Amino acid sequence: MSLWLIPLCALCLLCALIAAGAKVSAARNGTIRGRVELRHVVTPPERRPSVTELGTPIGRDLPDVLRSVVYLESAPRGAFETSDGGRAVMDQRNETFVPHVLAITTGTTVDFPNSDKFYHNVFSLSKTRQFDLGRYAAGNSRQVRFDRPGIVRVFCDIHSHMNAFILVFGHPFFAMTDGEGRYHIDNVPPGTYGVVAWNEGTSSDAVPVTVPDGGVAEMDFTIR
Repeated sequence: MSLWLIPLCALCLLCALIAAGAKVSAARNGTIRGRVELRHVVTPPERRPSVTELGTPIGRDLPDVLRSVVYLESAPRGAFETSDGGRAVMDQRNETFVPHVLAITTGTTVDFPNSDKFYHNVFSLSKTRQFDLGRYAAGNSRQVRFDRPGIVRVFCDIHSHMNAFILVFGHPFFAMTDGEGRYHIDNVPPGTYGVVAWNEGTSSDAVPVTVPDGGVAEMDFTIR
């Protein structure tokens, strides 16, 4: 064997070892989790009862209003490159938007079915996405695609007490709280991020949270 081949083989072996080591030491994604406590008063709006419902308490379930959204203020570079966010549904049922809060990614098409026995007219004047679906009867559905991140307030032109929120994100790092106010954002690359909690138009300050390699970061929020 030629002598010049020996250092060349050693160099190739060294490169292979470096590449293997890089694969082994590749960063593992982690999780941010915690709880959101609400200190401000949240009361669901009461809708007008029909003749058959007089004397019966009607209104949106309070737990739905109490649900919050927790999200990263900015996403890791290159973490979300697709423009197709799939589909989601915001129903109209008992003169209420269900769910009251919907969190989606950009590119998502939201269906607005009418499950009531009367007409609805869904619209929004929000800068993020303005639309007016017009009046449509029970059993029908119309849709809207959301391509810009931001917050969209949704109303019904016929029933003034109906309202909802659609939060549109340009990344997948967000989560809704459960009935106990707990949340978890999974598959977050290691690093430090500003994390925000939102409820009924009120947001917390962005809090720096460091996600360890393959680990869990705990962070609780209080919204006043």
